[in-house]
Amino acid sequence: MKPVIKWTALALAVCLPLSAQAHRAWMLPSATVLSGEEPWITVDAAVSNDLFYFEHFPLRIAGVGALDQAPAGGPPGMRPRPAAQLSIQAPDGSRLEPLNGSIGRYRSTFDVQLSQKGTYKLAIANSGLFASWKENGQVRRWMGTPESFAKDVPAKTEELKVTQNSSRMEVFVTSGAPSETVLEPTGQGLELAPVTHPNDLFAGEAADFVFLLDGKPAADVEISVIPGGNRYRDELGEIKAKTDKDGKLSITWPQAGMYWLEAELTTDKGVSKPATARRASYSATLEVLAP
Repeated sequence: MKPVIKWTALALAVCLPLSAQAHRAWMLPSATVLSGEEPWITVDAAVSNDLFYFEHFPLRIAGVGALDQAPAGGPPGMRPRPAAQLSIQAPDGSRLEPLNGSIGRYRSTFDVQLSQKGTYKLAIANSGLFASWKENGQVRRWMGTPESFAKDVPAKTEELKVTQNSSRMEVFVTSGAPSETVLEPTGQGLELAPVTHPNDLFAGEAADFVFLLDGKPAADVEISVIPGGNRYRDELGEIKAKTDKDGKLSITWPQAGMYWLEAELTTDKGVSKPATARRASYSATLEVLAP
């Protein structure tokens, strides 16, 4: 029998549509709009039930902290989780590395120095296949690349279901005046194409966004926007919306603060074998300022 890769809850939280998970993966910057000469930001990254509250696991990021050790405080024999690949893009399009990184029991932390004026983008993108099937009456699950599918998943299985997954998590930060270079879409997966700049959001005002799937307008994408601090509220405070036929939607921010935006789409478009369905998700942490 070929080996089955058993992925942890964190791997699922990062790679699968986020609304399908009990936990949310996120990055939280110390600020998104800054002034002064070469300011710094600190970014926390975690997986949690309550938004922007540290109570489950750190989001393990390549180049941030010692990833070769088991999480502190975890059960005996617990193996390190797969590390996410972080991209930090400067206003001129160049790439930066995270600085002063560390990983703790509940969160990962790193710094970014904003040496250029303009808008930066921090992004974590994942893609791959998710398969489930029955073996001797038990449900088996696997996640990996298309190249490893044939090696890791038995050729003859019962009730085999294969889904093509992609996810993207982003944060935008601006030093000085906003710029547009990092807002250019990659043309891969589900993406946000801002009409209103993501660092120009104010309470009581509407922001216009366009969502793209593989570079084309994505219609009927379900959007969820949740203000941070839900641990301290009786109600989630969720704002729900859906894109129109051109992938457009508008969101009016009820108050200032940090928000978590999630978009999710299930489709049969752009599906490659052996998958029979496709799930794409997008999330971003957005700061809304007082007018």
